[in-house]
Amino acid sequence: MSPGFTYRDGQLCAESVPLETLAARYGTPCYVYSRNVLEARYDAYAAAFSGRPVRLCYAVKANGNLAVLGALAARGAAFDIVSGGELARVIRAGGDPRRVVFSGACKLDEELRFALAQDIACFNVESAPELHRLSALANESGREARVALRVNPDVEAGGHRHISTGRREHKFGVAMEDAEALLVAAKALPGIRLEGVACHIGSQMMSLEPLALALEQLAAFIRRLQANGFRLAHVDAGGGLGIDHGGQAAPTPAAYADVVLAALGGLGLEIVLEPGRSIAGPAGVLLTRVAYLKQGHGRKFALVDAAMNDLLRPALYEGWHDILPVRDGGLPDDEPIDVVGPVCETGDFLGRDRRLPVRAGDLLAVADAGAYGFVMSSNYNARPRICEIMVAGDEARVVRRREEVEELWRGEALFEDANP
Repeated sequence: MSPGFTYRDGQLCAESVPLETLAARYGTPCYVYSRNVLEARYDAYAAAFSGRPVRLCYAVKANGNLAVLGALAARGAAFDIVSGGELARVIRAGGDPRRVVFSGACKLDEELRFALAQDIACFNVESAPELHRLSALANESGREARVALRVNPDVEAGGHRHISTGRREHKFGVAMEDAEALLVAAKALPGIRLEGVACHIGSQMMSLEPLALALEQLAAFIRRLQANGFRLAHVDAGGGLGIDHGGQAAPTPAAYADVVLAALGGLGLEIVLEPGRSIAGPAGVLLTRVAYLKQGHGRKFALVDAAMNDLLRPALYEGWHDILPVRDGGLPDDEPIDVVGPVCETGDFLGRDRRLPVRAGDLLAVADAGAYGFVMSSNYNARPRICEIMVAGDEARVVRRREEVEELWRGEALFEDANP
């Protein structure tokens, strides 16, 4: 659990505010974010790369709440986006579109046009068809697209296979052996200004060895390009640093910086980084209440009011989150229990086989839920999406209200009432 969430007098608090108080005020389930933790996690990256030509682009996909983006923009963060909607969020939160990097394997025409109109910093191009389409749209609009080519080093990040992105068989990037020819083509295309090379091997890295291997290949490739006359402005090393979970400690931003700078620091280029989970993850918890305890055959269940539609990671990736009692009641925890939700799926769980002292009515905090939590939520089983609360010191504010039931059919109509 991050320093922003600590026990005081037997109660788990977000900064200075007891989670029990937030549950009474706003209901459960809800996400609770610590602004101080969010800022401190960003500051740790800034300190690790202090004095070096590094641009920190927070990965909006991790948590795109306006309050999160606004807090980071105020710290000087640039942003990494993967959709036009994320770009619109950055702008609405006060971020500078000219400090935005646009990643993603399938950028649509309307998104490219919007990003061109906003004069974003760079498009991380991932294929020849995308490069040619961007050239046509830039030329059509009379604008110039600053471009980096994302290369694929065929390195496994080490996390779950669904969040590994650097192997040859993945949809992301261009194989190293094909990249130079595409870069030559890029230099000749109208509306394109070639500025860099990018790489991102995946998420939730708990070891820096795969990153070091990928960046060594990336650096060698860039040196070859420089020797062949390519004039580049930056290298994008992606993101992917993990967070502590299940008793395993993740590398620190300082250790990460050592690896990045050892590989890329001598190239004479600005270094672009895209941290997301490692900034937002520890800054949030999912607060939920136990509705029932159920004794099954060989299993004991705590049925809670949060579900896989609120936090999908355990069901989708078998992602681990520590689960803590909000009030330390001193109950025995000698029997393992599964923490499960109301959704009609056997895979609807938040944690399995947990040694957790719990009674019906108790509050639980699902830790490190600030990244890939609400952003992946849905209305599955016609469940309204939950609220998000941000705490700063002793002040708590609703930064996204809870959905009303009537909003579940917003935009829908009966066939008889629908427009042709």
